[in-house]
Amino acid sequence: MTEFYFEAEDTGERLDRYLASELPDLSRSRVQSLIEQGCVYVNNNECTSKKVVVKSGDLVTITIPEAQPLELEAENIPLDILYEDDQLIILNKAAGIVVHPAPGHPKGTLVNALLAHCPNLPGIGGVQRPGIVHRLDKDTTGAIVVAKTEQAHQHLQAQLKAKTARREYLGIVYGAPKTETGTIDLPIGRHPIDRKKMAVVPVEKGGREAVTHWQAQERLGNYTLVCFQLETGRTHQIRVHSAQIGHPIVGDPIYSSARSLGVNLSGQALHAWRLKLQHPVTGEYIEATAAPPVEFTKLIEALRRRSLQRM
Repeated sequence: MTEFYFEAEDTGERLDRYLASELPDLSRSRVQSLIEQGCVYVNNNECTSKKVVVKSGDLVTITIPEAQPLELEAENIPLDILYEDDQLIILNKAAGIVVHPAPGHPKGTLVNALLAHCPNLPGIGGVQRPGIVHRLDKDTTGAIVVAKTEQAHQHLQAQLKAKTARREYLGIVYGAPKTETGTIDLPIGRHPIDRKKMAVVPVEKGGREAVTHWQAQERLGNYTLVCFQLETGRTHQIRVHSAQIGHPIVGDPIYSSARSLGVNLSGQALHAWRLKLQHPVTGEYIEATAAPPVEFTKLIEALRRRSLQRM
C-alpha cells in the first residue's frame, strides 16, 4: 500500500483531474476508480465524488493498494524463437500480441505462451511480469529478450539501464527528413489531457529523459525507411519522437493520421529489427536479428513501385 499527500494550490480543478495531473503514472480512469473505492480523502474526510472541486489549501490524500497478482495461465501459443539457452530466450514477437497480462488482456499474451514453453519462469523478476526485461507495444513486431533466471533478469535490466544493450528498429515514416541522420533528445511523459497517450513533456512537469538516434535507410518518395536506435526505453518513445519532428510512423493509430496506402497493416510500421546484448553468464555478446513481417516488406515494395512510377 502506498500513500501520497498533496497540499493543493489554487487550482479550481475537479478532484480526478487534479490527482491525474499530480500522479502522471496513473490514468484518470484509474484515479476515478480509486475515488469510488474510498481511497481518497480531502481534509481527512473520505471523498467518493470525482466532481469535487479542489480548493487552495486542501489536503488531499490518496492510498494506492498493492497490485494483486494476476492468475497467470500457461497457453500453448507458437513462439518464433531467435535464440535460447538456459539463461534467456529471444523471440520475434508478432503484431497484435500483448507482452504480459493486464486488465483487459488476461490471456493470449507473450507471457502466457512463455509459461508453457518455460515452466520455471514464474516469479522471475516479479510474479505479474515473469521474465520480462523490456516491452514492445502490442502492434510493434520484432526482437524481445526474456530472462529465464533471476540472475539473467537483473543482469539484462542493468544493461538496459547502463545503455550497453543495443536495440535497433526499422520504421517507415511519412515524409522525407532533410538530413540523413539525427538524434531526438526530448523528454517523454504522460499526455496532460489524453492519459492513454504519451507526449513530449518537460522534465519539470514529469517528463523523463528520452533519446532516439535515427538514420535514413531508403527514401521512398514521400516516405522513408528509417533505422532507429534507442538510448532510452520510454513508453511509445519512437512513435512520440517521430511524430514530434513531423515524420510519424506509418499506420500509427495514435500519433499519425490514418492515410491508406493500399496495404493492410496490423498496426504501426515499426519493427524491432536487431538486438545486441551481453550474455549474463558467459559475458559473450549475442546479436539477434528478427526478419520483418510480410506486411512490412510488402509495404516497402509497394512504396518502391509507387516511387518509380512517379519518376
